[in-house]
Amino acid sequence: MRHGALLAAILVGLTVGGSFATAQVPLPRSAPGQKSSGTIPSAPAQAQSQAPTIRPPSVPSRPGAGGFDANQRSLVDRVSMYLSSMNVLSGKFVQVGPDGSRTQGDFYMQKPGKVRFEYDAPSVIDIIADGSSVVVRDRKLATQDVFPLSQTPLRFLLSDRIDLMRDTTVVGVYSDDVFSTVVIEERQALIGTSRLMLMFGAKDLQLKQWTITDAQGYDTTVAVYNLDATRRPDPSMFRITYESMVK
Repeated sequence: MRHGALLAAILVGLTVGGSFATAQVPLPRSAPGQKSSGTIPSAPAQAQSQAPTIRPPSVPSRPGAGGFDANQRSLVDRVSMYLSSMNVLSGKFVQVGPDGSRTQGDFYMQKPGKVRFEYDAPSVIDIIADGSSVVVRDRKLATQDVFPLSQTPLRFLLSDRIDLMRDTTVVGVYSDDVFSTVVIEERQALIGTSRLMLMFGAKDLQLKQWTITDAQGYDTTVAVYNLDATRRPDPSMFRITYESMVK
């Protein structure tokens, strides 16, 4: 996957809380040249017992001429409060790409502005934010791409507080028996116009997954699970070095 698309996919909807054993991931839209079979390649047997299951999402529509109703605005406010309440977080993630590829690993977050995603082998990618910059690091090639934190969705999701209605462009709010969903559109110089779909449990309002739709219309979904909102990560995990990397 392109580093830009990977960055857009993984750096959104991060700030979550609570813990749960499983999550549900919607099927991604296939990339050009790929034929979707409706299934996702299986994870390694050891990880499969905890890996999220696959489920297509419900897609909310845009607000009508009168905007969002009181219930929808209340839901967005509750989501904002939930996201703002998290200070530290660690856990596991599973990422499903536009071509159906499946990767997984561990992540660590500390507000404000710090996060680290470590992909399991055979992937060689790490993503690190240190509070001002974000790097996508290739461990095999010993290279890294650097982006300003202010030009990624992390600029508000890793801030101390977030008000989705005020700080983002909310274009959809929807609830059913399984999920409560908030959809945000972002226009950024780095990644163009993208759409972020945050999906929470309808009963407990805990984040289950997020889907990013890039400027070309392709979907990448990330589910998080086995979360710990109490352990403070080692500060050295968020350190970015700019000298030549050593293989």
